[in-house]
Amino acid sequence: MNFPETYDDFRLSWANNQQTAISSYVAQNQTFIPNLLPELAVQMPAVQLAYILEKRFGQDNFFQALNPENTIASPVQNHENASWLKTVNMVGINVRTIGSFWNVVKYSLTLPQSQSSIHLLPIWECGVVASLYGIASWNINPEFFDTEFALAFPHLNTVEKQLKVVTNLLHLMGKTVGMDVIPHTDRYSEITLANPHFFEWLKRKEFEITNHSENLHEKVQEAILDFLYQYGGTFSEYYPRQKEKFFDNNIFSEDNRLRFIFGEKSNLTGRTERRNKLISHLFSMGYEPVPATMAPPYRGLEVDNREEAKTIDDDGRVWRDYVITKPEGMSRVFGPLARVKLYESKNDNVDWEIDFTKPRVEVWEYMSQKYQGFASQYNFDFMRGDMSHVQMNPAGTPSELSIYYDIHKYIKEKINQDKPYFGYFAESFLAPPNIMAYGNEEDHLEGSDTDTTLGDLQSMAVGTERFVSEFARYHHFLTTRKFAPNFTIMTADKDDPRFDEFYLRGNEIRIFIGLFLTDMPSYMALGFEQRDPHPNPASNEHYTKLYVFQFSEGEKATHSNYQWGQNGGLFSKISILKSISDKIYPTIENQSIVWLIKPDLTGKNKIIAWTQKENPQYIFMVNLNTEDDVKIDTLKIMEKTAQLKPYYSTTQNNNEEVIFDKDIISKGECRIYKI
Repeated sequence: MNFPETYDDFRLSWANNQQTAISSYVAQNQTFIPNLLPELAVQMPAVQLAYILEKRFGQDNFFQALNPENTIASPVQNHENASWLKTVNMVGINVRTIGSFWNVVKYSLTLPQSQSSIHLLPIWECGVVASLYGIASWNINPEFFDTEFALAFPHLNTVEKQLKVVTNLLHLMGKTVGMDVIPHTDRYSEITLANPHFFEWLKRKEFEITNHSENLHEKVQEAILDFLYQYGGTFSEYYPRQKEKFFDNNIFSEDNRLRFIFGEKSNLTGRTERRNKLISHLFSMGYEPVPATMAPPYRGLEVDNREEAKTIDDDGRVWRDYVITKPEGMSRVFGPLARVKLYESKNDNVDWEIDFTKPRVEVWEYMSQKYQGFASQYNFDFMRGDMSHVQMNPAGTPSELSIYYDIHKYIKEKINQDKPYFGYFAESFLAPPNIMAYGNEEDHLEGSDTDTTLGDLQSMAVGTERFVSEFARYHHFLTTRKFAPNFTIMTADKDDPRFDEFYLRGNEIRIFIGLFLTDMPSYMALGFEQRDPHPNPASNEHYTKLYVFQFSEGEKATHSNYQWGQNGGLFSKISILKSISDKIYPTIENQSIVWLIKPDLTGKNKIIAWTQKENPQYIFMVNLNTEDDVKIDTLKIMEKTAQLKPYYSTTQNNNEEVIFDKDIISKGECRIYKI
């Protein structure tokens, strides 16, 4: 197959040849639609997408999936555990960049069978600065509703129905689907205000924290009831006047509290206005949830009295940032977020110490039940644990683990009761001990029953000694640890001007290893396929990270829709690799590998090569050096294999016969040999 080579060529090719490309997909000659830019895929009319899916999968299957009352079986439903997650190639999607859940299906038409997993960034209503990770309620985010989808299929008239149908269709397409599990909410979320006893609180007056005692939530409960007494509930129904009854789920359920305090779920504007009034009421009394923190020592807060640490919101409320009293290198305070309170405190929290022997069981049960509900309702296959690196116990990971050791583990085990195959993908960066977490992070991941973890290769330039060394270390964990680190290509929260330097070169290497190193999982964010190199920062609209939140002013502001890159050269290389993957992936899928030239822990040697352990048919070789050609000793490969035939090189025209130089591998070159 011929592949266009420029951005404009791809656009022209789709305009002129889309029916041929679609026919190839419909006839099951390929597992994705060739030459289709993701940018164009998400613009596809709903009727065209419906036609494609109906023809590819059959009318009965398609219409079964379109019924939100039905549940299409997961591709991994028959697995006895989550080990499938340890080798999967995953794609992360910030739905806000493409507008709706329905567009996730359109985008997925561009993904080959080998990229078989979809991670949806948080799907719930948002709070301060509309951050996806600042959950304002347990309601699905209405901004992800697709009007065109609803017009084409009128029975899909809610965002909840659309999400269920989208997971059905993705399962029909052979993709697994995952959600985020987040142990914090927006600072004053509906969740926080309906359950103040599940969170930690402080009282502030100007630059001083005047109270952060263990049971300060009781004062907050009284203040909320006082608000209801002054302003009334949203309904004239009876409600308990005593805090012990009003906030007891056995007496007055959370659903009743939410409805009584904020109003009907369908009235987002009314709920937001009502919540804002309650926030002002609590704020005027100095009550604030204790903000979430990251990295040791985690605890001990004080008000940041710098002028630049002050924010005045649209209602004239003056907010102050907080800092760790005795910070270490990675210490951070996330003012807009409130972490659930999982344990009691020592000595009435005078010294901000946690008593890890006293879990607050009600909170653990509440969080697990919520996420169990979403996993069941929308038939999710795995969870991505946000801030999985958080391990607050200064003693590190204990040798004897309580069931209340880690909230992500607890949630996974609860979901596994119904879904044994449900997996846990941890947001953890494999940092040195006591940097991002107390103790050894690898011990914490094993103690948390992690299946796979993100790692941090996305924050390193390909070809540097650090990249090569960390890659070697990560792959070593595959054989020495119970979890599998990802070969991470790019993440949605690293697509940011600060990280441009990591994507100036070596992007073909990233996708090549991600697709063909079959014993290691990979993770790629939407947008990588077309991403332009930015020697100088582009406008904010070109970065997916800046759509995790919504700023209208300042250095992180965006003023229009996400702008796809125009890197036709990279997309051409990726298109070729996806087509090669379609041809050879069935023969190499899930195979263990044998290193012929393994990654160098010192980072000095930048040539790697591997083949399959059980049934070797291909050899993959990469020059991780993106600046220099390198001499190679082909005998290292030849002595272990039969005759080799050149199959593909990233440095040669895809229409020419492939010929390899036996002595030199070009800078950044990726090769495939057929045995």
